[in-house]
Amino acid sequence: MRKLVLLSLFAACLVLPAACVTINVYFPEAAAEQAAGQFVDKVLGGRNGAAPPAEQPPPGHSPGAMLLDFLIPSAHAQQADITIRTPQIQAIQSRMEQRFQSVLSKYFASGAIGFTRDGLVAVRDAAAIPLPERATANAAVADENRDRAAVYREIAIANGHPEWESQIRTAFARQWISHARAGWYYQDPSGSWQQK
Repeated sequence: MRKLVLLSLFAACLVLPAACVTINVYFPEAAAEQAAGQFVDKVLGGRNGAAPPAEQPPPGHSPGAMLLDFLIPSAHAQQADITIRTPQIQAIQSRMEQRFQSVLSKYFASGAIGFTRDGLVAVRDAAAIPLPERATANAAVADENRDRAAVYREIAIANGHPEWESQIRTAFARQWISHARAGWYYQDPSGSWQQK
């Protein structure tokens, strides 16, 4: 009987802490930066032909890790990932890639447009766009900004956290600027235009 009581107490000690664990949902900033970098790299056509960074292998499944996952489920939750591979997101990415190649790339190169600090694109110098092309350029910038707003929203929704939209936008804004080519313009945190 005493062994049964001790065994029950031991089992309770194992189960109780796991039952009382609170899982905090946090924004996985590093994963968002990595996902944004992959997305941006594809839209802009890669960094001068450089291969994108390899994805990290999944964490090992050692007996100790499996026991920890069983006892404290939130330990596995820390291995966050940001999904950017849904049909909606990929359709937007494809439109953005096509628009960049066919229209926007030459305006970035001429300095007519640049990346804003909030993850959008803006006409920086309308005079650098030939008059007959201005309507096309303005329409392309408007379409691009609509798609950018949509992709930030879709990524937040696809990951089950619509409230992350502004944080996803911030991660993307940093990546657009980071992936900008030499000579392109971007806004610094104060909103001033800088040339990379």
